[in-house]
Amino acid sequence: MEKFLHPMFLFDALLPMGAGLLFCCWMLWDLRKENKAAEARKAALAALQAQTAAARAASPASANAAPSVGSSPPPASPAPPPLRFAAPALSPPSLPATLHMTDVRKLSWDDMAVEELTPLIGRRLIYTDTQMLAHVYLKQGALVPAHDHINEQITYILSGALRFWIGEHADHPGDTFVDVRAGEVLVIPSMVRHRAEALEDTLDVDIFNPPRQDWIDKSDKYLRTGEPMSNRGQG
Repeated sequence: MEKFLHPMFLFDALLPMGAGLLFCCWMLWDLRKENKAAEARKAALAALQAQTAAARAASPASANAAPSVGSSPPPASPAPPPLRFAAPALSPPSLPATLHMTDVRKLSWDDMAVEELTPLIGRRLIYTDTQMLAHVYLKQGALVPAHDHINEQITYILSGALRFWIGEHADHPGDTFVDVRAGEVLVIPSMVRHRAEALEDTLDVDIFNPPRQDWIDKSDKYLRTGEPMSNRGQG
């Protein structure tokens, strides 16, 4: 009996009970607070729904109300115009296909027209007194017949591929040829005869020194007709 009446025993026994009682009181208080908050949210939602229903009920009545005698009905508000998405206007090229440069000038190939030589070959030209730069566009199967010229030529393939027959093989094309593909360059010295065929759609950059006069004055009949040029290196 003395053991149960000892102060330390009473302290050890009553302390957990007191802590448990405090915890239960705190839980009841917190639960009551949450219930009140939930009831407030429910009341606010019910009030909002009532206001919305009242507004919807009043709208058709006001819209269908008959106008008073002698008064004109209120003008109907015009319907908003439909959205239109106008395509941007495509401006035509502002520069011709052939440009003779005599001063400093910045150019864009896309601003130049394309000169159509055949349905499969087109080109753009920029040249000075001593050199010429050309973009030549060849569709797959396009043929540049055998020809030669005094001009030194550098051919750089930007995209696609061209097959070249060089020298005597240009007039008698066979199994001896050179394929030049995107990223590759072919250097053709003066008066070396050559023939080319596009293995696929190709963008070819040609550099000539001096400029090709027959390209400037449009006397390059071999390109336009597909007939080989007479061999200037003979005789």
